Parts: sequence; structure tokens; C-alpha cells
Amino acid sequence: MKTDRAETDTLLPRLQQLGAYLDQYLRFEHGDAMQHAEQWQHIVNADVPEQGMGIERVIDELGQSIIPNGSQIPRPGCTSFITTGSTSIGVLATLASGVAAPQRIGLNAFSHLEETSLRWLAEMFDLDEQMKGVYSSGGSVANIVALGAARQWAFEQLGIDPAKHGVNKSSHIYATSASHHTIHRAAAVLGLGRDSVITIPSDTMGRMLPAKLEEQLDKDKNNDALAIAIIANAGTTAAGAIDPLEELGAIANKHRIWFHVDGAYGLPGILDPQVKPLYKGLSYADSVIVDPHKWLGAPVGIGATFVRDRTLLYRAFTQGASDYLEGSFTDMNAEHSMDQVGIPYHDFGVELSAPSRGAVVWALISEIGKQGLAERVIRHNQMARSLARRVEQEKHLELIQEPTLSICCFRYINAAANDLNELNNRIHRQLVHNNQNIPSTVMVNNKLAIRPCFVGARTSWQHVDDLVDEVLMIGNELSAHQVQHNKSYRN
Repeated sequence: MKTDRAETDTLLPRLQQLGAYLDQYLRFEHGDAMQHAEQWQHIVNADVPEQGMGIERVIDELGQSIIPNGSQIPRPGCTSFITTGSTSIGVLATLASGVAAPQRIGLNAFSHLEETSLRWLAEMFDLDEQMKGVYSSGGSVANIVALGAARQWAFEQLGIDPAKHGVNKSSHIYATSASHHTIHRAAAVLGLGRDSVITIPSDTMGRMLPAKLEEQLDKDKNNDALAIAIIANAGTTAAGAIDPLEELGAIANKHRIWFHVDGAYGLPGILDPQVKPLYKGLSYADSVIVDPHKWLGAPVGIGATFVRDRTLLYRAFTQGASDYLEGSFTDMNAEHSMDQVGIPYHDFGVELSAPSRGAVVWALISEIGKQGLAERVIRHNQMARSLARRVEQEKHLELIQEPTLSICCFRYINAAANDLNELNNRIHRQLVHNNQNIPSTVMVNNKLAIRPCFVGARTSWQHVDDLVDEVLMIGNELSAHQVQHNKSYRN
């Protein structure tokens, strides 16, 4: 019996081979991919090979040419995005599930870890015990799933099944300009339309104003639009602000409107006692999302949606029976892991084929526990606060917004600068090209701010000071050059 040539090698020596290359990468001694483009572009642009080179040579090319020229996102000083480099246990658990349980189907141990890890997340983040979850690929899909449940519930109150018959009525979703744009995409995908998202004014911190929400709801009583959901942010992507959850939840409850909390980034912040009171209104939530591939350190591709009533997800997203799938199982008592499908997660969202993400989340939590994650969250929030205090002490730095979570928005200032936004944009580009401290930027109240977000497990306190020192160094050099240019121009 002949076996595929690609499956005649054993994993252990190849894992050791690949592991050595990855360990080298994690020393972060390599430069940026664009500095060494000639090392890898001929590989990625090659024609399809007629004859294979074998597993050992493929791993060597990965290790010598591809891995060293990978992304800068895992670098400890890269604070640009809320997604970060995976921790080691996240990588290993992903590998384990990829080999031993490539689908979240059946009664095997990996499939059971889906529900266990979802329960752990709900317990850790103080969600109502009725909340049940489902994994997806991240916040974008998690919001679609949550708003799909909201749409189903809202239309069912009118005796309409939107998943079966479609949307036949204009709708409104209430959010702020700080809400993630995946809300607009979810509205589009769900047939509600991007224009259904009504922007509610926010304060200077980017938090929704409850009084303005009440005003809009009272105004909308006179039109025929159906209220689908009120969206509250538990940690905005731009600045880490937390909406007044308790006030907004009470308004949603009063008007009988679905209350959705987007905690993709900020939900783990509840583990920090200093900000925990801001999460009090979570008890009102009908749905909540969180991304383990952010603060928990999972590989990118893991988001979780929690809802009070998971049967709504089934009615909203079930694909219907399929002979090859449901027909492969039995209703009899299970004597084999493939006798039953297990919890039908594939009918709770938009994915049929999906990896066993629960094993990764289980491994992440098992490694450091709730206490370890709390220590990480507290450390990162303290980093942002410490950065804010350092900024206030420097005459050439300005704090744009007081941190709530682990994001700190600040900028370089100098009287010689004609345009501070342009100056800070130039500082940021130089930071990126220096390839050590890589924050992002964001516009806050018409000011372009340098925006580090501390979520990486490998990011240390040293990176806070290094970032400030580098911003000052670059800013001073650019300002001195501008002064000299002005003098030359006048002469």
C-alpha cells in the first residue's frame, strides 16, 4: 500500500529543526524584511515546482529565508496593534490541535475544550452565568455573530424570522464614532445596511453620552425603523476608552433593545481592580465579545461571542441539515467519539469548517491561570499610566488623553513646529524605520497622537522608557533641523 510521499517523515526531528529557527527569530536580532528583500523575494515569487524539494529543505528555506523576514508585530517594542505575537504555549497548542483535532466536531477531548474554555472565559470576566459562547476567527466575525443574534431577537418580537424570510424593515444600530468599523461591516453583511448604524455623540474621551442616546431613541419613536442593538465599547481600539456601561445598559433595558458590549480588546481589563468598577454594567449585556488573540496571547484567529440565549444563534445561523454531515452521526448513546457531532458550534455562527480553538484558550489559561493573566493586564495598564506620568514631566511632550486601559496617546510638541500633526507623523515614520519601538498613531480631538498599546506578553517596562527616549531624540533632531532651516530661509 503506497503512502503519500509528503507523509513519510516523522514530526519530532522536523519540530526540533523548525523550533531552532523560531527560537532564533524570537531573539529579535534580525532586521526588517524590506531591508533584506533579495533574501526572500526570489522564493515567494518562484514558479510552481514540478518536483518537490522534500520536507527538510522546505524547513531550511522557511528558517533561513522566510522566518527571519517575517512580521515586526511580535517584536516586544511593537505596540502598534492590539493583536500581538503569540505566546509559546499558544503556538504549541495550535500545533497540537491542528494535528490531533483539525475540526471541532465529535466527542473528543479537543471538542470538549471548546465549551470548557468558553466557560472559563465567561467566569474570569464576570459574565452572567447564562452567557454561552462560540468561537470564530476574531472580532470582525464575533461582532457579526452577536449582531446576528440581535437581529434575530429584534425581528422575532414582531413575529418575523429574518434568517428565514429576510429583512423587510429599516433598522437602527446605535454606536459611537469610536466603535470599531466591523460594526458597519456586520450591518452590511446582515442585510441591515451600513446606513442603519446611527452615530451617537461621545465625550472628549470617546465615551458614548447616555443623554444623547436617550434623545436619539426618543426621536426615533416617530419613525418606522426597528431598533436592533445599542453597542457599547469596553475598551475602544483607538484609545482604550470604556463607555458608561451601567447607564447605557439601563437605557437598553428600559427601551427593550438588545445591549451588545464590544470587549474584543478591553474585556480582560476587568481583572485590573483599578478599572473594574467601569465594567459594572456588564450585567445588562445580551451579548459580549472578546478576542483571546489580543491580551491572552493566542495566535491570531480566535474571537469569542457570548449571548444569553444560544438558541438565538442557532435560529440565526443554522445551515440546515446535510446528509453527509448529520447523516454520519446517530441519536443513540455514544460509544465512539464520532457517534455524535457534539455541541453544534457550526450552527451557532458563520463557519462550518473551523479549528479547535478552545484547546488554545484552555492552554493559555492553564499555563498562567486567572492570576497570571490579571498580573499581565495590571502590568500593561500600569505601563500606560507610567508613560502618561513621564510624558507630563517632559516639556516637549503632551499627554493627549489620560489612559483608561493599556493605551496611552501623547505627542511631541515644540514651539518651532509649524504643524504639530505633520511633525508627529514624521516622528512616527522614523520610529517605524528605526525598527525598535513601533507604536501606531491616532487622531484624538483633531490632534495626531503617538499611540502605543501595551498587550504583548514579551513587552517589558524597559520598552516604555525606550519609546519615550526615542520619541524625544527624533523630535529634538527634527525640530533642530527645522530651526536651522528657518534661519537659512530668513538669511
